[in-house]
Amino acid sequence: MSTVSQPFGLRPAFSPSGTLRPTAYSILTGYAANILQNQPVKIGTNGTIQAAAIGDRFIGTFQGVEFTDTDGRRRVSNKWTASLAATEIVAYVTLDPSIVYEIQANGSIIVTDIGKQADFTVITAGSTTTGLSAMMLDTATLTDSGNAQLRIIGLSPAPDNDFGDSFTIVQVQVSEHQNVADRAAY
Repeated sequence: MSTVSQPFGLRPAFSPSGTLRPTAYSILTGYAANILQNQPVKIGTNGTIQAAAIGDRFIGTFQGVEFTDTDGRRRVSNKWTASLAATEIVAYVTLDPSIVYEIQANGSIIVTDIGKQADFTVITAGSTTTGLSAMMLDTATLTDSGNAQLRIIGLSPAPDNDFGDSFTIVQVQVSEHQNVADRAAY
């Protein structure tokens, strides 16, 4: 059962179009926050990728970055380290609003929660060692009458995962996408 909290962020599971294809963007050199794999990101006012905060509209999740460091070496990483000085920065981000993601909830999700919306939350920021996000679905923000960042569309087909588990893993879509108009729950 999903009785242990082991968050992995907002992990792309599949696309109804059949292809998960990250899109290339940029990150501002010296950007002062960590961005970890599977962390929600938004397009900032300067046109570059930034970490999305709880409640922000966002475009998808960060999948990795390549850049040239100050020694002139080309680097590839699944994380952006805060305040990194680099050039030729290419950040890979999921963009398609129809992508289905998996996320672990910070509490129990039941079958009647399908169609409801909720925001993500930060229990811990994630691991800069592994480069993986630790975002979770915030069950305290579940709504069936308003807008939130994510829409629950089903149960993730994972071993020992079922509705009603302590930390249910569910499938979601971005419901407050920066490039698409909001759709309220139900």
